[in-house]
Amino acid sequence: MSENLGKIFNLSLIYATFRASTPIIYAALCAAITQQANILNIGTEGIMLVGAFTAVAISYFTGSWILGVLAAMLGGAMIAMIMAVSHIKYNSEICAIGMGINLLAIALTKFMLQVFFHTSGSFSNPSIVAIPKLHFSFLENVPFLNTLLNDWRFTEWFVIVFILLLQFIFYKTVWGLRLRAVGQFPMAAQTAGIQANAVKYQAMLISGLIGGLAGAHLSLGYSTQFVENMTNSRGFMGVAAMYFGGANPVLTALGCLLFGFSDSVGARLQAYGIPAQFILMMPYIVTIAVLAISMAIKMQAARKKESSLLTHSVA
Repeated sequence: MSENLGKIFNLSLIYATFRASTPIIYAALCAAITQQANILNIGTEGIMLVGAFTAVAISYFTGSWILGVLAAMLGGAMIAMIMAVSHIKYNSEICAIGMGINLLAIALTKFMLQVFFHTSGSFSNPSIVAIPKLHFSFLENVPFLNTLLNDWRFTEWFVIVFILLLQFIFYKTVWGLRLRAVGQFPMAAQTAGIQANAVKYQAMLISGLIGGLAGAHLSLGYSTQFVENMTNSRGFMGVAAMYFGGANPVLTALGCLLFGFSDSVGARLQAYGIPAQFILMMPYIVTIAVLAISMAIKMQAARKKESSLLTHSVA
């Protein structure tokens, strides 16, 4: 039994957890930016899926992973701006728009798969250029660090930098202050001369770029192929993690690690006779648990705030 546990919970599980978490982290940051502007980006799943297909298609036709990633980001931005115009200009319900985008993305990518590659289900080809791995030769002499840090994809390293960058932008820059003001106190922001709609458009645009990058990493980094509906609810998991972290980039990323951990452990448990149905349920069970915990924390905070206001009013 102890030998089996040693094979499941070992040093390689750390990287496996982070690797499985990376596309979810990108999705969560995509949702966090718009949430700061009080826009719930349910369409993250669809943005990711469009980005994943675009990245594979452009990488295949051009032989460049960089062009594939850039095209995926552009595709994600276009989808996000459709949502932005519908919600901000025409005042449509953002959740309905998001669900529509998700369904459109599934149908559109399935159709494009047949049009461009004359296949259905999935597409893989040696001509697809994957996002490269970064190998540091100086780590080869340190087994612990070599196992832990070597041969990460470029986008896996970048997500760490991006988390810290977004944390700084949100809480240490004027634009971040305006973004949070628009989300929390829209009337006060407009009174202060902030163009609320312009800030929301900017948030949606950046969110689309990140969502497209999430899809590109999924199809060119996490794998090297496109599979119909390959996001597999990772966008929704990202939204759940965003709620868990209160749209704070660092806390949101920590929430995403829970999903990556459950996915990695589940994959290893399959080798020991655990039913596949249980393994497939694990990410969704974790999603429900994360949402339940985050909502309970928010309700408790709201009760404390209400109690404090009542106390001050009585005094």
